[in-house]
Amino acid sequence: MAATNEHTVLQFVTPSSTSSTTTPVLTARIHPLVIFNVCDCFVRRPDSAERVIGTLLGSILPDGTVDIRNSYAVPHNESSDQVAVDIDYHHNMLASHLKVNPKEVIVGWYSTGAGVNGGSALIHDFFAREVTNPIHLTVDTGFTNGEGTIKAYVSSNLSLGDRQLAAQFQEIPVDLRMVEAERVGYDVLKATSVDKLPNDMEGMELTMERLLTLINDVYKYVDSVVEGQTSPDNNIGRFIAEAVASLPKLPPQVFDNLVNDSLQDQLLLLYLSSITRTQLSLAEKLNTAAQML
Repeated sequence: MAATNEHTVLQFVTPSSTSSTTTPVLTARIHPLVIFNVCDCFVRRPDSAERVIGTLLGSILPDGTVDIRNSYAVPHNESSDQVAVDIDYHHNMLASHLKVNPKEVIVGWYSTGAGVNGGSALIHDFFAREVTNPIHLTVDTGFTNGEGTIKAYVSSNLSLGDRQLAAQFQEIPVDLRMVEAERVGYDVLKATSVDKLPNDMEGMELTMERLLTLINDVYKYVDSVVEGQTSPDNNIGRFIAEAVASLPKLPPQVFDNLVNDSLQDQLLLLYLSSITRTQLSLAEKLNTAAQML
């Protein structure tokens, strides 16, 4: 955006435009561990804190995608006109994480809430000094729209000539990556109310129902393309072909036996773990009784 006259130029300047070697950010890929960490920090926050903030760790892929794999909370105090961040705590936590996994670097920061506010610009300016073009991730723990909305932003600077006037947050696509077991937990987490947590069999049932729904959607799409009602898409066709090719070419009876054997192994593990818990509980009670005698 630009508005010109004879003397001044008003323009948006993105952080990536200042260096030709910086890769523009396209998508924020988020692992579920980050979301669980954010929600846990929000539950454990001080009573006086309205929101929590923290550092995002990960890496930047060659295509510009920011892969966010870990996070940690950073203590802060926030008022209407100023923000105080515990910089020493932030640097100590970063040094500890780098000792465990040196490949995870700072890629941005997160905050809880439905969006950005005036304090977000000040915090973003601090993280912009830590890393070039940081990601700002927001997690709506207040369930404003009925569920925990997750959004990611990058910042652009509004400048007048060489003078920076303000910062503008621009939303970018979010890719939430998780396996099916993690998705079951995430669905429970983002619900506004839960009567009880699903057990293993209920989780498997939900997974199978979702799988059948996806298969039916693929059937409908293929039939629609064959009948000429929908124009074919080469990318979707390749995805379907790869999914079909990944299935093992086994007779139905052999495949059923493999599934039943795997299910029996899982049930045996559950049985053994239940016996172990019972024995530990019994040993603890006997030890307590012996100490009392």
